[in-house]
Amino acid sequence: MTEHSRHAEAHIESIVKQEEEALEQRSSSERLADRVGAFAGSLPFVVLHLVLVTAWLLANSGQIGVRPFDPWPFSLLGVIVAVEAVILSSFILMRQNRMMRRGERRDHLNLQVDLLAEKEITTVLQMVRAICGHMGLQSIMADKDIRELSKNTSIESLSKTLEDRLPGE
Repeated sequence: MTEHSRHAEAHIESIVKQEEEALEQRSSSERLADRVGAFAGSLPFVVLHLVLVTAWLLANSGQIGVRPFDPWPFSLLGVIVAVEAVILSSFILMRQNRMMRRGERRDHLNLQVDLLAEKEITTVLQMVRAICGHMGLQSIMADKDIRELSKNTSIESLSKTLEDRLPGE
C-alpha cells in the first residue's frame, strides 16, 4: 500500500467512524423514525399496500362471498389511508430533519477544513515566493497571480461580497 493510499484509507476510516457514531447516538424515536421511513420508501411497502387495498376492495365489493363491512365509497378505507398518510409523513419528516442536521454538521466541518487548507496553501505560496526572492527568480516573484494568491484571504470580506452579489429569495 502506497503512502497516498494509506493516507486516503485513514480518512475513509475516520469518516466511517463518524457515521457509525452518529448512527449509534440516535434516540429510540429517531431509530424508529429511520426504520419506518426506510420501510415506507421501499418496494415491499408498496406491494404490501397494493395487496391490502386490493383485498379490502374485493372484500367490500360483495363479489367474493364476504359481507361488506365498508361498502362503496369505502369511507373507512379513506379514513385509514388518510391517518396512515399523516403518521407516515411525520416519521419521514423526523428522519429528514435528522439527516439535515447531520448534513449541516458535515457542511460546517467541510468549511473548517477548507479554511484551514486555504490558510496552509497561502502560507506555502508565501514561502515559495520568499525562496524565489532569495534565489533571484524575479519573474516568479513578479507574477501577478502568484502575488495575489499569496496574500491572506479575508473570509469575512469574501462572505460579505458573496452575500451582496447573490440574488435574493
